[in-house]
Amino acid sequence: MPIEMNAQTRIPTLDIARFTHPTSPEDRDAFVAELGSAYREWGFAGIRNHGIPQDQIDRAYDVFQRFFAQSDETKRKYHVAGGGGARGYTPFGVETAKGAQYHDLKEFWHIGREIPRDHHCADVMQANLWPDEIPEFREVGYGLYQSLDTLGAQVLSALALHIGLPENYFVDKTNYGNSILRPIHYPPITTPDIPNVRAGAHEDINLITLLVGASAAGLEVKSRTGEWVPFTSDADTIVVNIGDMLQRLTNHVYPSTTHRVVNPPGELARQPRYSTPFFLHPNPDFLIDVLDSCVTDENPSRYPEAITAQGYLEERLREIKLK
Repeated sequence: MPIEMNAQTRIPTLDIARFTHPTSPEDRDAFVAELGSAYREWGFAGIRNHGIPQDQIDRAYDVFQRFFAQSDETKRKYHVAGGGGARGYTPFGVETAKGAQYHDLKEFWHIGREIPRDHHCADVMQANLWPDEIPEFREVGYGLYQSLDTLGAQVLSALALHIGLPENYFVDKTNYGNSILRPIHYPPITTPDIPNVRAGAHEDINLITLLVGASAAGLEVKSRTGEWVPFTSDADTIVVNIGDMLQRLTNHVYPSTTHRVVNPPGELARQPRYSTPFFLHPNPDFLIDVLDSCVTDENPSRYPEAITAQGYLEERLREIKLK
């Protein structure tokens, strides 16, 4: 089956059922090759037939929108001062893309992995907060977290095979990863000629990001030639992109591509936008050290020193003004 190309974007969309429920070993191998090629070129791809029911996604968006519709006073009850935005609510006007002059035009909530409070990573992985005003928020939000975590593991398995690693290479490196589900609300833009954009040009910090059900256009991906390419996926497609941690681990074999969320033109700017990315992280104590299989004479190691995932995360959170 050929790769589908979104006519608007040229960024590939692939059917992951060819990997999870293949019709033949040859088709599974072909999927791995096509997925790896897409990520080497773009750092982005669309994933369809992912197995997450649309009604689950719709219910999650309904719950998230109802939270963001609460009063500012109510939402700020769940802001953890000094917490780096790790859990709970982060107000509008806080996060700023690395190197950007202006803050992003968004507010968001963070759901993290549920771990026992006596777990050895509990000191760097805070307990979740849940809004009392919406009782089903926990069940629905964490249910989507778990579904995206499972899908992310499938994508990582295929990417591992593409670079000559065992299919299960990432399993024990992400099983208590500090992954984050981030429901985002971009409010209507009512001030003309505002210098801020909804999300400034940036690369993600983590291994891979899975974006489910963005409610409006605006996502743009920077090509290798410097062109900004719109990527508005179909309703049944989840956008998955490479983050800086995987770029570093693979010595840039898989590039972490710059992307942004631009402000829509005219009256469309007066409509809110909602999106929900899932940032899949490795375990906090995982050592990000360039893989031998990704070092060649043509691509010598770019990172002579290793760094833990937690150390890298804290460094980047300071850069984007969450710490």
